[in-house]
Amino acid sequence: MKREIILLLIFSIVIVSCGTSSSSNNSNSPAAYIENKGSDTIVNLALAWAERYQGDHPDVRISVTGGGSGTGIASLINGTVGIANASRQIKSEEIEQAKSNGVEPVEHIIARDAIAVVVNPNNPVRELTLQQISDIYSGEITNWKEVGGDDRPIVRLSRETNSGTHVYFLETVLRLNSKEDKTLFSTDTLLLPSSEGIIAEVRQNPNAIGYDGLGYVPHDLIMISIAEEAGGAYVLPSVATVNDKTYPIARDLYMYTNGAPEGVIKEYLDWILSLEAQMIVEELGFVPVN
Repeated sequence: MKREIILLLIFSIVIVSCGTSSSSNNSNSPAAYIENKGSDTIVNLALAWAERYQGDHPDVRISVTGGGSGTGIASLINGTVGIANASRQIKSEEIEQAKSNGVEPVEHIIARDAIAVVVNPNNPVRELTLQQISDIYSGEITNWKEVGGDDRPIVRLSRETNSGTHVYFLETVLRLNSKEDKTLFSTDTLLLPSSEGIIAEVRQNPNAIGYDGLGYVPHDLIMISIAEEAGGAYVLPSVATVNDKTYPIARDLYMYTNGAPEGVIKEYLDWILSLEAQMIVEELGFVPVN
């Protein structure tokens, strides 16, 4: 009799322990996980979105990392992310690589951005044409006096080649949207790994010129007004000038998924296009899509 009572007590303890353990695991483990990687331009926006969304959906965990648009798209091709961020469109060769790996990239426009050309406050130059910027970055123009500035050598700063912003700037500014143009960055252009790196270098170097997403430009640097051609209107980057298409260096920002999104990823992307999420876009200096 005593033995039966002891066995019953042990059995009850095991049942309670298992139930407690199971309940603890269920409460601490999120039901869904989204891996989100790619563009350094988008990373701060993606982090802000993830933080807000997780606050309202505690059963979802979202991991956000940068590394550049190329890194994000490569991760999508390899099947290691649910969402890839990109500040440029996916290339045809990347689509072919994806399809050969059983991945079907689907594009989602999630915000818009202006690329601001920035200089140090001690630089008197305030206006440039697209052609002048192209000539600066290709090495045709090497001194600020050639564009109305002081007699100082120009220090060119760019994002690294893995950056979607680098690719966009190369195609839109250096090559002036010409498919036949093969102009390259001057070999003495300093390639920096992040938006913050460009801002820091321009801030401390009065001879430097750089470019960055509008949302990353602080108030203590000077944004250049840009004209599409000589004699045209010089326009500063802003939400308004992106929307009215008067600023010439503006682009869409993207997220890519493998096929049409479903489940928790679809719910998250639907929320990203909502008024609440698009208000965060504007708060961070980007341009809402609606």
